[in-house]
Amino acid sequence: MKNVKVIVWGMGAMGSGMAKMLMKKKGVDVVGAIDIGAKVGKPIFEILGEEYPENENIKIGTVEEVIQEKAADVVLLCTDSFTAKAFDKIKLIVENKMNVITSAEEMAFPQAQNPELAKKIDDLARANGVSVLGTGINPGLIMDVLVLVMTGACEDINHITSRRVNSLSPFGKAVMEEQGIGISVEEFEQGKADGTLAGHVGFAESVGMISAALGVELDEVTQSMDPIITDEDRVAPYGEAKAGSVAGVSMKASGIKDGKELIEMDHPQQIEPEQVGVNTGDYVIIDGNPMVNMVNSPEIEGGVGTIAMCVNMIPQTINARPGLVTMIDLPIPHAILGDFRDQIQEEAKIVK
Repeated sequence: MKNVKVIVWGMGAMGSGMAKMLMKKKGVDVVGAIDIGAKVGKPIFEILGEEYPENENIKIGTVEEVIQEKAADVVLLCTDSFTAKAFDKIKLIVENKMNVITSAEEMAFPQAQNPELAKKIDDLARANGVSVLGTGINPGLIMDVLVLVMTGACEDINHITSRRVNSLSPFGKAVMEEQGIGISVEEFEQGKADGTLAGHVGFAESVGMISAALGVELDEVTQSMDPIITDEDRVAPYGEAKAGSVAGVSMKASGIKDGKELIEMDHPQQIEPEQVGVNTGDYVIIDGNPMVNMVNSPEIEGGVGTIAMCVNMIPQTINARPGLVTMIDLPIPHAILGDFRDQIQEEAKIVK
């Protein structure tokens, strides 16, 4: 079997990280990379800051240059957070008969907020014989899939708490803008009021994925967002916050069933939390039979985690049935230390 061919669309922090990871793996080739502006036309090794002797030093191209019919087995799309913004790109990739893995948070379970677009994506993917998956560290693993894995040991459940206390520092400029890093409290409240400030994107998707897997139809999902104000200057690779400005966001959500909270989401995240004595961590607390109290501290690092989730799900996505799929439709995520080709089923949708 030929090497698995991959295109990376979006060479920011996440896309570049995925390209670096792929360059070190066996049985997979990066055959295309897409970006805009000054990066176009530059050799990918220059963008990545490393040489990879056994890999081709391709040039960063435009969408028109790189997205061609069956140019790759899968495209890693790392450009957006929202289904509506990612839709046209996904449509283009799918119509060129390539599978898609996107880090767009809403795409982890687009049925939650965009059922019509989800159906369109599913129909397009089925018609073209390819699969579309949204995944990442969160949503995609920590606050949904990990929770569901732990419920596998439960006979019954009264309440689920999923808590992630994490650092935003590894993420790129898009995430910094979504979280309002560096803006004033007044600007935060204005952005919150007019909907221009997203905060964490993915609560509706994580809650929707959990409830769908459990077979529970929730009556209501609520969400809140409050600023985390810093008392001292903080600087991260892609953003900074002066004392008195916003260094992060404290997000909460509830999934309500029959007037009671069944699913609780608690997600404070900020740049450089250790600088102000905040310990990060991931927690799954289930009031059920049996009780579950899973603690992982410090957190699973978000940047590397998102990069690895997208790359490690390549075989499962290629092997999947055509259409829109989610993490609860596919085999469990896992690292790939050997040859990627060994993970591909013979009948899978591989470029011939």
